[in-house]
Amino acid sequence: MAVALSILDLAHISSGETAGDSFAASVQLAQRAEEWGYRRIWYAEHHNMPTIASSATSVLIGHVAAHTRSIRLGAGGVMLPNHAPLTIAEQFGTLETLHPGRIDLGLGRAPGSDQQTMRALRRDPSSAEAFPQDVLELQGYLSGESRIPGVNATPGNGTNVPLYILGSSMFGAKLAAVLGLPYAFASHFSPDALEAAVALYRREFQPSEQLAEPYVIAGVNVIAADTTEYAEEQFEAAKRYRVTRMLSQGREFTPEETDAILDSPAGRQVLQMTRYTAVGTPAEVDDYLDRFAKQAQADELIVVSAATDRAAWLRSLELVAEVRGLKSA
Repeated sequence: MAVALSILDLAHISSGETAGDSFAASVQLAQRAEEWGYRRIWYAEHHNMPTIASSATSVLIGHVAAHTRSIRLGAGGVMLPNHAPLTIAEQFGTLETLHPGRIDLGLGRAPGSDQQTMRALRRDPSSAEAFPQDVLELQGYLSGESRIPGVNATPGNGTNVPLYILGSSMFGAKLAAVLGLPYAFASHFSPDALEAAVALYRREFQPSEQLAEPYVIAGVNVIAADTTEYAEEQFEAAKRYRVTRMLSQGREFTPEETDAILDSPAGRQVLQMTRYTAVGTPAEVDDYLDRFAKQAQADELIVVSAATDRAAWLRSLELVAEVRGLKSA
């Protein structure tokens, strides 16, 4: 049986675009994904990144939800140490009240930013240590069983927005297992611990009110195209974009400089992040996703269209939906 398929929309601001252009593209993608049969779309909290527009994650979710009808939408994820749990409960309780049965809340403990941005967020560097307790506090607000006497989330109280633990290490896997929550592994950019973390999660999972059996979502990059050659061209462009974005420190590189960076140890380390990428025709991508799902022991795959061209970005996700038979699933 084929695993469920969802999308992680990184809300890229492409070259020559504004944040408004990115939001319009996200709405277009969500509307099409709803037609194509994807289960959900998630957006990630990032700060101080000029090419990513999803910093105010809950606001973007609300905007997209208002322009769609049925597809699930959520955070993949909210970096909880950046916020008070009560605030997130109120935000996502509001979203669930406005769009019942459509909202997910994935939670991570990374800053989603650099050290200087952490200070601008007024985040205590040690706040990640309280992540397990913050998850429980947030869960209490949403379930209507607040752990803080006399404090309730309005809206939020009793909405039971489903929680997901995001991670790329053994810590998140262990926490998700102990709390009996679904576990989403960020293998689309941090692949190293995938198999070990999923194995630990499945081995130590304890049933909860939200979830009776372990549930794993694994991230994977995709570039599907009508020809293998065009898909490979898009993948090459995506690799060059990723390396220059992460290593340029704001300066423009010539093509020769980019080639040199790609061949450098730092460039190879960045490219290693794309280890799990399905590239090719729909049939080739379909075969890769089957093999990856088995390797990851995944119940659901959340795909990231790595194409940098907007038309290729949309077409890639359309072809994946077609070859996976989402409309007929």
